[in-house]
Amino acid sequence: MDTTVSRWPSRPRSFFKLSQLVLYALAVLLALLWLFPLWLTVTIAMKSAPDFANNPFWFLPQEFNFFQNIASAWNSASLGQGFTNSLLYGVVGASLAVLFASLASYGIVVLKVRGAFLWFLIIFSGTMFPLQCYIVPLYQMYNALNLYDTQVGMILFYTAICIPFSTLVMRGFFSTIPEEIVEAARLDGCSEIGIFWRMYLPLSLAALLVVFLLQFTWIWNDLLFGLVLGVSDTVRPVMPSLTSLMGVYSGISFTVVLAGALVASAPTLVLFLGLQKYFLEGLALSARKK
Repeated sequence: MDTTVSRWPSRPRSFFKLSQLVLYALAVLLALLWLFPLWLTVTIAMKSAPDFANNPFWFLPQEFNFFQNIASAWNSASLGQGFTNSLLYGVVGASLAVLFASLASYGIVVLKVRGAFLWFLIIFSGTMFPLQCYIVPLYQMYNALNLYDTQVGMILFYTAICIPFSTLVMRGFFSTIPEEIVEAARLDGCSEIGIFWRMYLPLSLAALLVVFLLQFTWIWNDLLFGLVLGVSDTVRPVMPSLTSLMGVYSGISFTVVLAGALVASAPTLVLFLGLQKYFLEGLALSARKK
């Protein structure tokens, strides 16, 4: 009796090595294509205006003028003031939104208030309509309450607009924390505020940081409401200030504009790099801590 088992012919090891080389080459090519616009932006931002005008844009700078361009962008069109304003709005607005969303999620998931799911739907409904729908009523309300063109008004708006998505994420995270922890804490006499502050917030540190990062980035990159709700340089965020650099009659060199764009993009990049170890853990919505 023939016990020979037929097999598919095995491929030579050289075939797998060649496949890996092809994949690595493709990955390197895609990385270079992705980095090329960034490299081009940085290269142009380093040039002086005559150097950019007289040489092809892909050439390396003949004269290093990067810091002078940054200084010009910082002092032109109140970009520096807009940078400070956006930093204030991003930190305060995102922090308050995360705090209020955490309190709302604790009430919905842990306290199980009456109509908890209905309350969640009411909060989350703020993300179901286009943001443009809010412009006219928001403008009229801010004028009536003397909040138009004020930093307080901008902080209130950014806080409110960031609460729905933050509540969605924090509600999902709080649902993964075992209820036995809460029951044990209550038996030990811990108050609800103590459970929230000493147990739920530390356990959800990764999710809190990720939500803060996403909301800070949205606030920082906002242009529409920065233009509508802020007029003066002391209130206007960084993105409207950056757009004023690119006006037809601004008289600002393109090298200065790109230098300003690099300055405007720096905080979100630094924040992403600083919180990258929490990013995947927070997105996984797991109660496990490193």
